[in-house]
Amino acid sequence: MTTRTADLSAASVPALAEPSRLEIRPRYEGSNICTWIGFKHVNYLVEEAVLNHLRQAGLAPGTLYEDYGLCTDLVDLDTRILHAFHIDDTAVAEVAPHRRARDGELLFAVTLHVRRDTLLKAVTSTVRVQLRLDPRGGGELPVPPALAPFAVDRLSARPDRAVTPVAADPAAGDLLKELTAGRNAHAWTFRIPYWYCHFTERQQMSGYLRLMEEAKDRLVADRGVSIKTMLDERNWIPVVPHSRITILDEARMEEELYVVLTVESVFKGFTYDSRMDTYVVRDGRLIQTATGRITHGYAVIKNRRDWSLVPFDDRMTAALEGRSA
Repeated sequence: MTTRTADLSAASVPALAEPSRLEIRPRYEGSNICTWIGFKHVNYLVEEAVLNHLRQAGLAPGTLYEDYGLCTDLVDLDTRILHAFHIDDTAVAEVAPHRRARDGELLFAVTLHVRRDTLLKAVTSTVRVQLRLDPRGGGELPVPPALAPFAVDRLSARPDRAVTPVAADPAAGDLLKELTAGRNAHAWTFRIPYWYCHFTERQQMSGYLRLMEEAKDRLVADRGVSIKTMLDERNWIPVVPHSRITILDEARMEEELYVVLTVESVFKGFTYDSRMDTYVVRDGRLIQTATGRITHGYAVIKNRRDWSLVPFDDRMTAALEGRSA
């Protein structure tokens, strides 16, 4: 304990300015369609690269929590996928402070390369991290002065944003209907289980990634163009070039989360953009906990290795626009 904490207390927040490098493979779980890796597991690679960067700087998440009661949380994750990963690929990750990072914030630029005939830039991501002071007893030692600027008592990627209730009345009746009124949207409720949380009780970024993936699945199934339907009828699969999730406030274990996916635009019949918003009812008020955006297209499976982007047909366009074909 003494050696470890001494190293961390002297730890080099300046070391965060040094770029880091990691070679890592995608998780097998993420190979859902043929051997391609879905956007959620691409984001898991980004998360692992950031955690490795912190460890190399002497800020191992386990040590931060056990000694100082500091929870390492990703609160903003903005990722663009330029080339697809396959299950046996090796990702070469590079992490460095983002050029827009200000004093007192942990903002990183992440690049993932994939080995082909040459090393291709496959993913770029911007990641914001916060160190959340744990209320459950804290750590054994006081937070070192070098880490104090990064410590927060509430997770929010926009800490200056006031926590104001959303203009909806939880007591009025059908809250889901109220949240989707006048929108091209689909909504449902979700009880947050413990396995979507970490550091005991708060939903983590990966939980929101799972919900964003589920939101797409629920939307198209509700409109008669489920993923299995389009796979059987067209040999189509969804593809994601861009996703972003921003945590605005904390969501806690066993709270009822209201999840709303709104289709905002269909672009030239090839891609569409959706916004995901999540809310909880707390102390009789509806509070927004996160917002996110995701871009989807569809690709036709050409063989076990290759696919190509295809335009939407009239049926798909009508479903995405929320009208009858």
